[in-house]
Amino acid sequence: MRLWRKPEKPKRRNAATPIALFLGAKLLAYSILGIFLGWIGSVLQLSPYSRAALQIGIGIFMLGTAARLFNLHPIFRYFIIEPPRFVTRFIRRYAKNNASTVATPLFLGTLTIFIPCGVTQAMMVLAVGTGSPLLGAAIMFAFILGTTPVFFGLAYVATRLGEVMHTRFLELAGAVVLILGLVSIEGGLNLMGSPYSFSNLLNAASVSLAQASGGSPEVAAQPDANGAITIQVYNTGYSPDLIKAPSGKPVSLTVVSNGTTGCTRGFVIPSIGYQRTLPETGQTTINIPASAANGNLRLHLLDGHV
Repeated sequence: MRLWRKPEKPKRRNAATPIALFLGAKLLAYSILGIFLGWIGSVLQLSPYSRAALQIGIGIFMLGTAARLFNLHPIFRYFIIEPPRFVTRFIRRYAKNNASTVATPLFLGTLTIFIPCGVTQAMMVLAVGTGSPLLGAAIMFAFILGTTPVFFGLAYVATRLGEVMHTRFLELAGAVVLILGLVSIEGGLNLMGSPYSFSNLLNAASVSLAQASGGSPEVAAQPDANGAITIQVYNTGYSPDLIKAPSGKPVSLTVVSNGTTGCTRGFVIPSIGYQRTLPETGQTTINIPASAANGNLRLHLLDGHV
């Protein structure tokens, strides 16, 4: 008598667990990195122009990365940040010899701090600009936590994609990186006060169109007899957002925030090298000398958006 035993089906590995562990390790690693970046910022502050140049450079790198994903030309293969070869060999040996579904994703998630993407690098620059280890950690923690659901979904979908959909997936990723690269360059141009950014060109075109159609121009606020004027800071913008001051005279800006928690707390005047993170509630006085008051002064957020 022969006994036939039905072969057991191999257990299906849960694809979500390694991804969750990977992202959890990444969240912790970048929070610790934020502490270090904030500490660096407390020692060495980046000027608005240095921050703008770095942000534009990151945007150019992201455009090259998008071109690599689109496979436009072999030259764009250089637009990729890779860890040193000895790190790569170590990771391969570790993944090959360690079959653990817990230790491996935790280890690899921690290593992502050595190969950040362009968007992450922009957030790292912002963490340095805070000049505070606590705020630096908070920025990196919030950024990684906010993007975790997106990366989790993309990573999970990527594990299910076949070869047919792989190219389409890369093209979609390239389109996203392309848009983010353009946004990064736009923010850098705004941060350095360039009149040739897309938003400034659009505003200039809108003003010209309104004047050509006979519309009334926007009324600008003016300082008092002592050259003082108050700007209210809201989560959505500043009021007034257009000020007309006499040339050749100093101007004193009193910036008032009241329960403000948005990006408008990052206050920058590129032409005089002023940058500061405003308090949630309080007053900040900025004295603009007469030499700097002759011409146009653009106020920007720390992330480069008008």
